[in-house]
Amino acid sequence: MTLVLNRPSKLLFAIIFYSITGFLIGQENSESTKDSLPLNALEEVVVTANRYGSIQHKTPEAIEVVNNNSIQRFQLRTAPEALLLATGVFVQKTNHGGGSPFIRGLTGNQTLLLYDGIRLNNATVRSGPNQYFNTIDVFSVGKMEVLRGSGSVQYGSDAIGGTIQALSTEVETAEKPVWGTDLFTRFVTQDMEQTANAALKYGDKRVAFRANATWRNFGDLVGGDTTGQQIPTGYRELDFDLKGKILLSDRSRLTTVYQRVHQKDVPVYHKVALEDYAINKMDPQKRELAYARLHQDLGNNIFKTAVLTASYQHHEEGRILQKNGSTSLRTENDKVRTFGFSAETFSSHGKIWSANSGVEIYNDKVRSSRTDKDLTTSNETANRGLYPDGATMTSIAAFSMHTLSMEQWDITAGLRFNTFINKVTDSVLGATKLTPSALVGNLAVQRRLNETSNVFASINTGFRAPNINDLGSLGIVDFRYETPNFDLKPEHSLQYQLGYKFRNRAVKAEVFLYRNELYDLIVRNRIAGDSIEGYPVYQKKNVERGFIQGAEMGLDLSLNPNWNLSGNMTYTYGQNKTSDEPARRIPPLFGRLATSYTIKNWNLNADWLLAGKQDRLASGDVDDNRIPDGGTPGWNVLNIHGSYSINYITIAVGLQNIFNEDYRYHGSGVNGYGRSGVLSVSASL
Repeated sequence: MTLVLNRPSKLLFAIIFYSITGFLIGQENSESTKDSLPLNALEEVVVTANRYGSIQHKTPEAIEVVNNNSIQRFQLRTAPEALLLATGVFVQKTNHGGGSPFIRGLTGNQTLLLYDGIRLNNATVRSGPNQYFNTIDVFSVGKMEVLRGSGSVQYGSDAIGGTIQALSTEVETAEKPVWGTDLFTRFVTQDMEQTANAALKYGDKRVAFRANATWRNFGDLVGGDTTGQQIPTGYRELDFDLKGKILLSDRSRLTTVYQRVHQKDVPVYHKVALEDYAINKMDPQKRELAYARLHQDLGNNIFKTAVLTASYQHHEEGRILQKNGSTSLRTENDKVRTFGFSAETFSSHGKIWSANSGVEIYNDKVRSSRTDKDLTTSNETANRGLYPDGATMTSIAAFSMHTLSMEQWDITAGLRFNTFINKVTDSVLGATKLTPSALVGNLAVQRRLNETSNVFASINTGFRAPNINDLGSLGIVDFRYETPNFDLKPEHSLQYQLGYKFRNRAVKAEVFLYRNELYDLIVRNRIAGDSIEGYPVYQKKNVERGFIQGAEMGLDLSLNPNWNLSGNMTYTYGQNKTSDEPARRIPPLFGRLATSYTIKNWNLNADWLLAGKQDRLASGDVDDNRIPDGGTPGWNVLNIHGSYSINYITIAVGLQNIFNEDYRYHGSGVNGYGRSGVLSVSASL
């Protein structure tokens, strides 16, 4: 990789690097007694690393938190774009309605997505960038957690790069009945966004709930400098969610959630701009989730709590396609119904030992259809959909994770066994059954250097089971035509990691080094000489090995009670051992520098986003029309935001991409925002 940055970018990267290393050296021997606040006032509790609450600073994992307050201060549009605040997350956008997070060089079905502990990855999640994380309404989220390099033992298949979890906004009980309302509206210049959101809240001694609704209209995205308006990129969205909590007794509580996200007319811009399509859009893009979770305190000396969760999901993706000059309009529709169930217990003995063990079951059923309409005669012909109609995928798993604490040492270890039953009955492909399985484990050893510093080493094994997308895809995917292969086995990974964490009242600093060995990768292989509908023909096979390694640094500095400075930087290097070339879609060197200042009712924020040039390309990257010839240029973008609060109303304004930079996240199908203004008004009643 050749890094090409302008002079301000080089300066900012130097500031981040030397600030982090300086604090690591200078603060190593500092005493916590010098702090005016106790350490426990700073302890962020995370749940993704162990499936139960643990202190972020004391957890031997690379885990980052993005809270709702930060999302609002920097006026981030969607759930994927909110992840730009997190160290080590690179967000590719195939279209404006997408947003595919990369963790440690991997995305798509090699990165696991969760909502409140429930898997969003289903039987049709495809490799490479996708739009699934954008089916989460950002206004339903209380915070997000990014677990880099881990998750297969805790949650199962797909967590080869890591795990991202969106956690719903908490609902709170109260001594006396309390009602509340949150209202929000936002506008972006050049008609790029109109958003309205309303939430109704209630709490009493035993019951609490929150109902939330969001309406959104996104106009065509206007890029910087010479890009101009990217037509078509705009779409519409309507979301609703409801969360309730009931205290059944002093020792048990029931939590229920229902959410629905519905996006309409979501264009795939690069298909229209570069691949001769008159129409290429997703309509609809829908996701529903409902779950009930019973939390029971057991009052036992060993077994402390038990949690039972039952869930239902329905995901629908429609695609409408028409080539320029063609009289045929193709409509494709894929639906996935998912039932889930999990039972787990948390156990502990004093402060020495704790454990979390349980079982999980998920069952997916796929319905897939396609209709071709002759626009001259209005005749419609039904054809086989992208996936085998009626295909099912069942996942059955058992896991157990344990933590042992001894004076200055912590040891964490876990195992999971996961088996799958994939059934495909198809008029074109015939009937088949595939039953892959995987046994994975992790081990971490942490040394507590003092009250503020920890260092750890860990080994994580991961896997990705072949799903219905791998087994039964038949049709156009991206810039290729794909045919199925029923002789697939799981992908595997072995990741080594070293980490250092420092935290006191004023400073939070982290450094992580890792290497991820990848085995039995399922990749598309071109079938020489074959072509269908003008597209080259590919088939998936377990034929590749490779590795990805890198470094991640993060710094958060409270200069005084009003002023905060933060920065992060991520370096990723990937190599395909089989073909002896760079791994696909590897992000360039990238980072972020941000500052926030608060005085009385005013809040001012600025952030500088940076990325180097990525010209270290795989052959698949060279063939990808979303990547410019010679690679994706480096860029840096400056944004500023400010807000003023009075009583229960907050007015916020922002200026995005101040210098009107023409830029694109590597591998994206659209360029980023040009210079644009943002206005939002919120009220809490």
